Amino acid sequence: MRDVEVIEDPAAAAAALDPVRARLLAALAEPASAAALATRVGLTRQKVNYHLRALESHGLIEPAGERRWGGLTEHLFAATAASYQVSPAALGAAGTSAMRPDRLSSAYLLAVAGRTVREVAGLVRRAARAGKPLPTLALDTEIAFRSARERAAFTDELTTFVAGLVSRYHDETAPGARTHRLVVTAHPKPGEPVGTAASSSETTAP
Repeated sequence: MRDVEVIEDPAAAAAALDPVRARLLAALAEPASAAALATRVGLTRQKVNYHLRALESHGLIEPAGERRWGGLTEHLFAATAASYQVSPAALGAAGTSAMRPDRLSSAYLLAVAGRTVREVAGLVRRAARAGKPLPTLALDTEIAFRSARERAAFTDELTTFVAGLVSRYHDETAPGARTHRLVVTAHPKPGEPVGTAASSSETTAP
């Protein structure tokens, strides 16, 4: 079972977002049979089997062995991933944002996040097919600013620091150079007062 599966196919996304099928996906974090699921979600086994076939046809669940009860054999199924995300790619052109870079725009932050999901999902699949690890890095922390002025000062200092770091290490002319995207974002923590707009910035090699 994969940790995360990013869904890009529109039909697979529709299947995963169906309320009943979403419940079945969550229930199949551990292998289970149609009979066991029917009891858990309050549906007939025939209806559960119908939904399981749809989920399996989109690669969201897979056979997970058999279990015998008396003279009966139950077929087990399990989700193919511990969790699922729907990529903006599932919306086709409507899910692609081409926006003017604006480090203070929440819309641009969301567009960058969507692009990250699309790109990393594709790279994960390519790396898996090649049997190679995918080099990534993620930093996640929290910072409580005393004031909007200090938040702005932090943003300027961070931008200057990252730009200098990129300039120091970036060399697209080097033999075998491998270009990476570097994205730095900030947004208010959910549940905290939003106040004025949070800042976001994206830095790429010049």
